[in-house]
Amino acid sequence: MNSKQAGHVCSIQSHVVSGYVGNKCATFPLQLLGFEVDAVNSVQLSNHTGYKVIKGQVLTDEDLDQLVEGLVANELDNYTHLLTGYVGSASFLRRVGQFAKMLKQKNPNLIYVCDPVMGDNGKLYVPEELKDIYRDDIVPLADIVTPNDFELKLLTGKECRTMADLQSAIKKLHEKGPKTVVVSSANIDNKLVAVASTIGKEKMLKIEIPKIQATYTGSGDLFAALFLAHYYLQDDIKSAFEKTVNTLHDVLLNTLEHSKVLNNNTHRARNIELRLIQSKHFIENPKIRFFAEDL
Repeated sequence: MNSKQAGHVCSIQSHVVSGYVGNKCATFPLQLLGFEVDAVNSVQLSNHTGYKVIKGQVLTDEDLDQLVEGLVANELDNYTHLLTGYVGSASFLRRVGQFAKMLKQKNPNLIYVCDPVMGDNGKLYVPEELKDIYRDDIVPLADIVTPNDFELKLLTGKECRTMADLQSAIKKLHEKGPKTVVVSSANIDNKLVAVASTIGKEKMLKIEIPKIQATYTGSGDLFAALFLAHYYLQDDIKSAFEKTVNTLHDVLLNTLEHSKVLNNNTHRARNIELRLIQSKHFIENPKIRFFAEDL
């Protein structure tokens, strides 16, 4: 990692006992890439919501306060990064914002990576009031934001039907504070693209990604974790972006091939759980086949 201090991430997102979303998706790849990870589970569920039954618990804002107090009391709150993903309540999200401010006061160089998990494919799956909190309170604190195109629209109020729309919305999101915006997926002109933009170096890049005819829960969580790691390790947005997109695509292909072998509709949700452990070699040694182009 050259002269940089070793990465130490506090990751606040969902946890499932079985399967791979949220912290179960983020922790393993971050550790493989050399990061210490302290996971705070915003919810603890038996499995993700693609299954017919979901059981579990929700962490409250008071619960988060207790965990933070313990970390602070033992001087364990020394992080290079804060990563946040799924949060299900307004009060908890506001507390996350307070925690982010506290960590930045302690370490002004802390990098806050916010995955504003709100919905996908035009469907909101968190309470609507979270949209305003993300837009007005959380995004301005973030250094890196990784929305999908639907979340970008929610945060900016701008439609993202064309590449020009997408670029305009990204610029508007930059105005709210984040230096780096990475749109993990967008359907533009019937093509799947990812776009990364950073101010300061004034770069905007796109990668066209071959479509995989399936939807995988947890792919956005994995994207955010991979980009956090590679951008810190490479300090080069083009290289970090390419490694993130290519790694994710290989994990999804690996998962798709496995599900074809199983070919069992009875346990469809289980069959398409991300093959994260079995994709260890892709995470550690990304093969670059899809390259970033300047926009």
